[in-house]
Amino acid sequence: MTTVVVLLLLFVGASAGARQLANLRRLGDEGRATDAGRIAVVIPARNEAGTLPILLDSLSNGGSAVSEVVVVDDGSVDGTGEVAASTGARVLAVHEVAAGWTGKAWACQVGADATQAELLLFLDADTVLATGAVERLLGAHRRYGGLVSVQPYHEVHAAYEQLSAYFNVMSLMGSGEFAPRRTRRPMAFGPCLLTSRVDYESAGGHGAVRGAILDDVELATAYARVGLPVRCLTGGAELRMRMYPNGLRQLAEGWTKNIASGAGQAGPAARASAAAWIMCHFAVAVGVLLTIVSGATGQRAFVTGPWFVWMIGWAALGLQFRSILRRVGSYRWWTWAVFPVPLVAFGVLFARSVFLTYARGSVRWRGRDVAMHAEK
Repeated sequence: MTTVVVLLLLFVGASAGARQLANLRRLGDEGRATDAGRIAVVIPARNEAGTLPILLDSLSNGGSAVSEVVVVDDGSVDGTGEVAASTGARVLAVHEVAAGWTGKAWACQVGADATQAELLLFLDADTVLATGAVERLLGAHRRYGGLVSVQPYHEVHAAYEQLSAYFNVMSLMGSGEFAPRRTRRPMAFGPCLLTSRVDYESAGGHGAVRGAILDDVELATAYARVGLPVRCLTGGAELRMRMYPNGLRQLAEGWTKNIASGAGQAGPAARASAAAWIMCHFAVAVGVLLTIVSGATGQRAFVTGPWFVWMIGWAALGLQFRSILRRVGSYRWWTWAVFPVPLVAFGVLFARSVFLTYARGSVRWRGRDVAMHAEK
C-alpha cells in the first residue's frame, strides 16, 4: 500500500509540472509578416563587448523592417560602446542612472525615446536571431497585438552552465503562460519584447516599472492595467541566448537576483504546480541517497517504500526532465541523468536569493548593488 501511495504522489507532482508546459508555443510556429511596419531595435548593454557583435550581426539579416538599431551603453568599462559603434550601430552612452530607476529600465527608456519607428523591439545583448526571426516576431505581433515576449532557447556550453537547468524550467512553469488554461496574471520575459510605440506609451513605458527588479513582469502588468494583451512564446530555433558565459560567479549572481522575486510574482496555481513538481525531484533525490546509505551501512534509514520505488522515480523524473530540457536549451545528457546535481544548485541559490531579497534587501549584479524592492 505504501509503495502505491508514494508512486501516486510522485505521479501527481510530475504531472502537475508537465501540465504547466503543455502548450510551449514557439516563435517558429508563428506566421511571417513583412509589411507590419518599421522596427527600432533597442539593446541595453552593460559590459557586453563579447556578445554584442554576434547579436548585431544577426540583426543584419532582419531585412528592411529594421530601420533603427540603438545600443544604450549603460556605464560599461569593457569597450562595449566602441564595439557597437564599429558595427555601425547607433550608440547612446548612459553615464548615470536616474534616481529611482534600475539601470536596465533607464537604458530601455532612453533608447525608446531616441528612436522614431512605430514598433519597438527590446533585445538583451546576449540574444541571437535566426534569419527570418524578425518576420516571425512581426507576424506574432500582428496576430496578438499588445506586448509580445519571447523566452529564447538557452545555448549551454560549459559544464557549470548546466546548473541553470532547473532555473530555466521553473521560470517557464511559474509564468503560467504555457498551461492549457493561461494564468490571469500577465507575465513576460525580458530578453525579447516587441510592442508598438503607441501601446508602449499607453502603458507608461519603462517609466511605469522604473524601480522594478523584474521589469519585464511589471511591464506586462502595466500593459494589462490599460487593457492591452500580453503573449509569451519560446524562442526555439528562431531566438537563442547564452546567459552566463563568464563563469560560475556570474551565473550565481544572475539567478540570485531573479529567482526569489520571480517566485513571488507567479500566480497561485502556477506556483503550486511548479512547487509540487520540484518537490518530487527533491523527494526522489533524498530517497535514493538514504537508500544507498542504508545499504552501505546496514542500518535502516527512514525511507518510505522499498528501494526500487525510488529508482523508478529517478528514471521517470529523469526522462521527463530530458523531454522538457530538449525544448528549452542545449543541455547535456548528464544534466537530466544525474538531475540531483543541478537540483542542489537550484536549492542553494534559491535559498540565497530568498535571504538576500527579503532579509538583506539587495544583491550584487554587474558591479552594482541592486535594491530588491521597487521604489514607488
